[in-house]
Amino acid sequence: MPILNFHLVQGQHEQARIESLLLRSSQLFAEVLACPIDRVRVFATEHAPQHMCVGGQMVRQGDQAAPYFNFIVLRGRSLEDKHRLLAGFTDLLVEILGCPRDRVRGGVTPVEPEDWSIGGTPASLLRQAEIEARRLAAGK
Repeated sequence: MPILNFHLVQGQHEQARIESLLLRSSQLFAEVLACPIDRVRVFATEHAPQHMCVGGQMVRQGDQAAPYFNFIVLRGRSLEDKHRLLAGFTDLLVEILGCPRDRVRGGVTPVEPEDWSIGGTPASLLRQAEIEARRLAAGK
């Protein structure tokens, strides 16, 4: 279920670095959430510079633009896990792509298990035991 999307300026980063970002982010996601890596999906969406505006200014080719990321997890994940992922994905952008830390933005979108499907079946049905264990561990 875990899904992550990085939004980057097209042509700003070497493809090998983007690939490294995707692979290491996948590993981090699986490690922090203690889930099988085959459940993890990570994307890099590149946007043309003329389609991005940062701080009220259009991004120009060669600008050190501000990357944005968003990840989706099933509701019930701990605040600690979400904070570790927010920090970890930021760290990877800084380390791998050389992005200025203060320009990186990111967010988490929790989704109710009954509002997410896996192969067309609600996650609430497929992973009922896992979801209940996470809920109990979080003290809810």
